[in-house]
Amino acid sequence: MSDLLPPARKLRISQAPGNVTKGALGKVEQLIIVVPHRVPAGLWSQLPDGSRLHNLARRHPADAMVRTHLPNSAATGIVLGRLPRVGKTGARRSGASLAGASAAQTLAAFDRLRFAGKLVAEALVDSPKSLGLLIVGVPDDEATLLAQAFTLATIAHAHRLPAWFSKPSKQRLLGTLRILGLPARIDVNRAEIEGDAINLARWLTVMPANKLSAAGYHDVLKTLAKNHRWQLEFLDEARLAKLGAGAFLAVSQGNATRDAGIVRLRYRPAGSGRRAPLALVGKGIIFDTGGNNVKSFKSMLDMHEDMGGSAVAIATLQALTRIGYPEPVDCWLAITENRIGARAYKSRDVVTAINGTTIEVIHTDAEGRMVLADTLALAGRERPDVILDFATLTGTCWQALTDRYSGVFTNRAALNPLLIDTGTRTGERVWPFPMDADYEEELKSKVADISQCSPGGEGDHILAARFLQRFVPDSAAWVHMDLSAVTRKEGLAQVPSGATGFGVRYTLGLLLDQADEFKRLAGQ
Repeated sequence: MSDLLPPARKLRISQAPGNVTKGALGKVEQLIIVVPHRVPAGLWSQLPDGSRLHNLARRHPADAMVRTHLPNSAATGIVLGRLPRVGKTGARRSGASLAGASAAQTLAAFDRLRFAGKLVAEALVDSPKSLGLLIVGVPDDEATLLAQAFTLATIAHAHRLPAWFSKPSKQRLLGTLRILGLPARIDVNRAEIEGDAINLARWLTVMPANKLSAAGYHDVLKTLAKNHRWQLEFLDEARLAKLGAGAFLAVSQGNATRDAGIVRLRYRPAGSGRRAPLALVGKGIIFDTGGNNVKSFKSMLDMHEDMGGSAVAIATLQALTRIGYPEPVDCWLAITENRIGARAYKSRDVVTAINGTTIEVIHTDAEGRMVLADTLALAGRERPDVILDFATLTGTCWQALTDRYSGVFTNRAALNPLLIDTGTRTGERVWPFPMDADYEEELKSKVADISQCSPGGEGDHILAARFLQRFVPDSAAWVHMDLSAVTRKEGLAQVPSGATGFGVRYTLGLLLDQADEFKRLAGQ
């Protein structure tokens, strides 16, 4: 079990506000210095070895990082970064200024996080044990946002994803991030909680399917439930059969083992009621062959990551728990493989979902919407006010947005502007798609209530969302996230390459920072 969950974070975040002393600089092996895009002449004198830094910076383009080291110090390397130029979109004016800097425009959250990620990656090239952050000449409110972004970036870059090399890595782990020179201590607790949750989602997403099997996943959830005092309920195949969950069981029946099921985790803070106003739902396909409509080699290669939606749901629940979210939350996870075999479901099969809807199977590689159908219906039976689901669901969403954005879909059209705004504020960018009822004409079946998908595949991300909406009660505001940005080779925002944990920070922003507006527009 120890290798199925990430080790506890050992990175320590400390702060030394006020004047930066030589003693403070001597405690860090690498120092990141952040200055405005246009650096006032008088600002260089406030930096360690500022005159030499100024001369070096003049030899580089404004958007280039400068690497050097402090004189007479073998340890303290410096990475200097000038803030990116702020464009006309996504910027706002800030009246505060420091050290003679003129009023500055605030970076968009994505640009701020990406800037932080690039500088942290550069500073960690030499595997330092300690890292310092010095932000100079930037208004206080922007400096706080930058320090939080660098905290997130450092937690992401210092985290090692699971690996099983026969010889352990000798690379040193970063032990300390020290935030220097701010006027006063700032709150980075939220950033630490978010960073840990994102790393949990990343860790689980990349775990190989022979390690994180359905049974192994169940064990992981038992451990997390014990650690966070969640109640855990496991609906195995026998129980799901009694409930009539034919859509989920159509997918799981092809598995070699009988360990698939739907997990319900209950978070109940002290003094709260039994009913959960919020339900989180995650697709947990731990490996997807495509079933009898088998995928090609390259399409199947990374299908152990098809459970990324469930990882985001779990990680979000962990973050809400650590933050002390005041309302009860249910988290529902559909955990199974989608395998090839004599028992695997087939095109033109007709199955009945738990809410009585009959479904004609068209393509066995559209298994995600099948397992989510029954899981959403079960979540809906508990009468939540809001259902948020996360799934690596369709290739067409990736084709529409690439892996820089994820798609969102909702049964409350009034939410769409807020959904976009939340992505802008958190740096996890999303785009909503239409959900008009006439799209379901593409899902008409001659033998069942609805077809699972369209044979042509055009607009499949929209058709999948329309299909799923049939299993969500009208009384609940529902947001479906199609996670086209769950992994990205080049990294995304503050997160390095590979799994991104996309959706965790977004959901926390929606539920915590936008809570009042979200509830109003959702009709609660």
